[in-house]
Amino acid sequence: MTASECNFQQLVEGMSGALLVLDEGLRVRYLNPAAEMLFGRSLAQARGQQLVALMPGPDDLLARLRHTLESGHPCTLREQELVLQEGRLVTADLVLSTLDMPGTGTRLLVELQPQDRHLRLSRDELNRTREQTIRQLVRGLAHEIKNPLGGLRGAAQLLEQELDDPALREYTGVIIREADRLKELLNRMLGPNQPPRMAPLNIHALLDEIRRLLQAEAGDRLRVIPDYDPSLPELNGDRTLLMQALLNIARNAMLALEGQEGGEIRLRTRIERKFTIGARRHRLVMRIDIIDNGPGIPEALRETLFFPMVTGRADGTGLGLSIAQSLIAQHHGLIEFESEPGETRFTVFLPYDTPAEESEA
Repeated sequence: MTASECNFQQLVEGMSGALLVLDEGLRVRYLNPAAEMLFGRSLAQARGQQLVALMPGPDDLLARLRHTLESGHPCTLREQELVLQEGRLVTADLVLSTLDMPGTGTRLLVELQPQDRHLRLSRDELNRTREQTIRQLVRGLAHEIKNPLGGLRGAAQLLEQELDDPALREYTGVIIREADRLKELLNRMLGPNQPPRMAPLNIHALLDEIRRLLQAEAGDRLRVIPDYDPSLPELNGDRTLLMQALLNIARNAMLALEGQEGGEIRLRTRIERKFTIGARRHRLVMRIDIIDNGPGIPEALRETLFFPMVTGRADGTGLGLSIAQSLIAQHHGLIEFESEPGETRFTVFLPYDTPAEESEA
């Protein structure tokens, strides 16, 4: 790379949009970090490759790129449906322009602003607001129920002491046991009431423990496949809370595979750069994917999947994902999911830089 290209790289390194620099043969000369994340390729992997290796379609886009390169006239293409590797579809606005660089000739600049990202940010913000509202409602309702429930249990205990007939004491025992069961359910709905105890942790050691637990429960009917990025640094987090959150998601995946032959769950870790969670943009974010090859999530459940007491199983409590979302939110993270028959993917994003750490820096 020439000195001019190095200077140009410094200017675009911090851009939020994906930027590609192509030569006269539409070969990749440069990708900024946002483009690396979009295409799933590093600059070292992509440099020198034809654009079609990163973006196979649509066909007419190549003609537009060549026209801009030859004419030098910039143009903007709105809401283009792009086909990426592995058949991924992305809707993006494209800004095409040229740049004459001494010693290298004319370069084509392609800036992509995925509209999917803006939709995701809006959806995430709505989900976070909705989750906070629901959790406040649940907490208020739970406290209102726990107070008379304690009185009911105490009255049953007093009544039990006054009864001589063992058959009648069985009824008071039922009242006490059911009151305890309801109190435990309410406590689970409220989730942990202590702030996270943050400490450096190895996420791969934690995922390996989850893998062993799932394998012990499911036996030979399930394959749990680790797919880790060994270069990931340690993350600050509460190991107990993150274990509970990720295990809740993984167990849901295992239950979705009940009765299915060839069931697989893949535990995958990757890094995301310059990633936005809520209103904050983080330099580095850990991405944890829990992927199963089950039947998928019914369409009717998708909008309310993280609500308390919402479940697709007759014997389910509907608290696992709700609690997981609350625990991840305590780590300033985010849970997303995509589902279709044959692949359901829950993705947990955990930032390396928390607001508290930024204020201390």
